[in-house]
Amino acid sequence: MRPSSRTLILDAAVRVTDRQGITALTLEATAEEAGLTKGGLLYHFRTREDLLLAIQRHLVQGWEERLLAELGRPWTQASPTERGAAYVRVMMRGEVRHADLAFMVEAESNPDLAQIWNELMERWAPTPQSPDPQGLDLFLARLAVDGLWLFNATSGNALPEEVARALRARVAELTVGGPQAPETKGANSPVTVTEGANTPVTETEGENTPVTETKGENR
Repeated sequence: MRPSSRTLILDAAVRVTDRQGITALTLEATAEEAGLTKGGLLYHFRTREDLLLAIQRHLVQGWEERLLAELGRPWTQASPTERGAAYVRVMMRGEVRHADLAFMVEAESNPDLAQIWNELMERWAPTPQSPDPQGLDLFLARLAVDGLWLFNATSGNALPEEVARALRARVAELTVGGPQAPETKGANSPVTVTEGANTPVTETEGENTPVTETKGENR
């Protein structure tokens, strides 16, 4: 299906920003990049502010589509943990474009633009509201991948692949669940009971569990 003129304009605006920065993004530069007259662009976007708002929504929609593809099912059918893990995986291997960073920074000074990004984050990787260990692990993973994405977008120095792979593995560990439960003995597990003066006695028994007793003094 051929993209609509509106989508062509938005993609053109992103390319201009990616190449030259957001200060170079004008209605004239966008129209030229899209192969339209300025009048043709003004039919869709009357002002630069209208264009900026539409670009933010366009970029967020692209992230949303990648996240849903990673999740593999509708957002409403996934748990918060599954949604957070999908976000982490997408960000760890996500494409870094200077345009994304430029528009995120632009949004910080404009509440209407910032709200678009905030809504995306609240759907996929919300700020924890309680000290639940699993929620904290997911938030730590989000902070890690956001920081890695920012590093790649701003540093100009790519990490060695071996290091990047190790970082991804460490971060992925935070998305697999909370702390492991302590191992307990169950059916058919031998249990040793030791009794004597000043000796603590601990018994853990399960079904069909043989119990061995050892007695002595001052053990």
